[in-house]
Amino acid sequence: MKAVTSPVYKGHPLKKCFYARSPEKPAPLLQLNPRDTICVGLMEKTKRIFDIIFSLIALLLFLPIGILIALLIKLSSQGPIFHKCQRVGKEGHTIECWKFRTMCLFAEEKLQKLLIENPDLKHEWETYFKLKDDPRVSGIGKFLRKTSLDEFPQFWNVLKGDLSVVGPRPVTQEEVEKYFRDKANKILSVKPGLTGIWQTSGRNLLTFDERIKLEEQYIDQHSLLLDLRIIFKTIPHLFYTKDAF
Repeated sequence: MKAVTSPVYKGHPLKKCFYARSPEKPAPLLQLNPRDTICVGLMEKTKRIFDIIFSLIALLLFLPIGILIALLIKLSSQGPIFHKCQRVGKEGHTIECWKFRTMCLFAEEKLQKLLIENPDLKHEWETYFKLKDDPRVSGIGKFLRKTSLDEFPQFWNVLKGDLSVVGPRPVTQEEVEKYFRDKANKILSVKPGLTGIWQTSGRNLLTFDERIKLEEQYIDQHSLLLDLRIIFKTIPHLFYTKDAF
């Protein structure tokens, strides 16, 4: 009989596993004692408070730079200032993430044409889900991507509760289906983040399998102290952009 994936665990994952199950052999369930439940709830509330405070400060400090970036985007290329993209959030819910637009209009159509005409680019896209020298990216867009400034509008997503400041990388539904496989439930049991362990450990030079291993490591070891360490490690990566594109 075909195995059915067990439901996504709601709450902070405590080194848990997700099992395949069938009617003949039910999957073992994770049992949390009252003390663990209290600790999980306290950690989630603490993380949420931290996310709100950090995001408000970042948005206020970033406002002048954000206005300048918006003007540069509007003056340098046709199209809207912001780009809205769909990503998979906690427990598989679809969320809409906001970024400063870094690409030309009709970028998706141009990508499909590029991949059909160039096998090397297709291989690079399938390996990293990005192109190092993407011809669709505008001049100002290249700078924004290398410094991750294009992602600053996502602090609004953090305030809404869709993202956390630190967490697994936000991914598309296609990426979940193609790469996550049996790891999906575990990785999607927490909110995606603006930054994460993958961004401070190689970023775009990592393959997807390497990213998934890092995401699992973050989930297993997650704590507020680890989040703070990742944030501090992220800051140099905004200026040292060798692994960003």
